[in-house]
Amino acid sequence: MAQARGSAIIAVVTVLLLLMHCNIGSATTFKVGDDGGWVFGVQNWPQGKTFKRGDILEFNYDRQRHNVIIVDQEGHDSCKPASDAKKFQTGKDQIVLNRGKNFFICGVPTHCSDHGMKLEIKVE
Repeated sequence: MAQARGSAIIAVVTVLLLLMHCNIGSATTFKVGDDGGWVFGVQNWPQGKTFKRGDILEFNYDRQRHNVIIVDQEGHDSCKPASDAKKFQTGKDQIVLNRGKNFFICGVPTHCSDHGMKLEIKVE
């Protein structure tokens, strides 16, 4: 009986250590552009921020004027999304970040290319 209790305690401690190590449940939500939202000139917003896999980007914008499209690096650099790119247009979109580089643009003509509505987010 005492041995079973000791094994149970070890199992619980092991699970707790694993949870702490994996940072499960510790996602941070970032409001893109802070109080200004997803607007012209937002491309420098990520500077000085640290992003982790599972963090959430919240894009707040006027859905009559903007949208958010997930793109690859080529789409980001050229401001041209692939035909099958995922597009968001609710005005209050939440997107979970993946490890590596994550790229986003506004797909409204000239908003990305001429007005800097694009982001490159580097995730640890």
